[in-house]
Amino acid sequence: MSRVTADQFGFPPLRGAVRNLVVISTAIYVLQLLITAFAPPAYIGAVYQYAFLVPESVLTGWVWQLLTYGFLYASPLNFLFAMLGLYFLGTAVEQRIGSRAFVRMFLASLIAAGVVGVLLSLTKVVAQGPAFGSGPATNAILMIFFLLYRDAPIIVFPLPVPIPVKYLVLFTAAVEGAYLLLTHFSLFFTVQLLGMGAGYVWYRFAWRRTSSPIRNPFADLRNSYYRWKRRRASRKFQVYMRDQGRDPKGYFDEQGNFLPLDQEEKKDGKKDRGGWVN
Repeated sequence: MSRVTADQFGFPPLRGAVRNLVVISTAIYVLQLLITAFAPPAYIGAVYQYAFLVPESVLTGWVWQLLTYGFLYASPLNFLFAMLGLYFLGTAVEQRIGSRAFVRMFLASLIAAGVVGVLLSLTKVVAQGPAFGSGPATNAILMIFFLLYRDAPIIVFPLPVPIPVKYLVLFTAAVEGAYLLLTHFSLFFTVQLLGMGAGYVWYRFAWRRTSSPIRNPFADLRNSYYRWKRRRASRKFQVYMRDQGRDPKGYFDEQGNFLPLDQEEKKDGKKDRGGWVN
């Protein structure tokens, strides 16, 4: 599959699935701020307990946390960086893969990273504590952006010069890996890195397969049957020619196609290709 080399990306239009996700995330975050500001502390703790990704709660049946944690944030900076990544990188990815595939990828990366994180928490060593924010989905978008636009230079504020996207991927993985070690393998940074892996898996096994030309299984079965009949007829013909004391090899070209009996060699010593074959 050919890859696109993109030029610098400026301020893309806010539309499609990216706009919907930004609007939904912003509305939920505003509601979260209002609850934090005016609700009793006990109520705030209950909301976070129900919506954040907590492995112990998921293992007891609160499976909705595998999705809800991606729309809650612990700080304004956490929310801001997530939305900027979704806006700048997500728009380019959505234009390439389509809105429906983008939404499926966004949600699937959150769920996949959460599921693997919960399973890792069973070790009682890694993936401990809660997780929140759309960081896994944003990292998945970053990975897919890199796989689609490998040579694209992007500008990262406050750097005044564009840098190749591969260095941004390496830098992000290195920073989050360092925080993973500093926080003793917390679930928050575990799912962040798992998001990159989810993006690669989605690109490799989901989108590339669905974006390839659709094959007709009935046509494949029919062609296989015709090929089998030709091979069977060829074997019968070879047996007949040997019974007649003649070499059957001269009746087939180098591709295995049957040559007409009146086939004449060209002046250059090569034969024309024989009949058609599936």
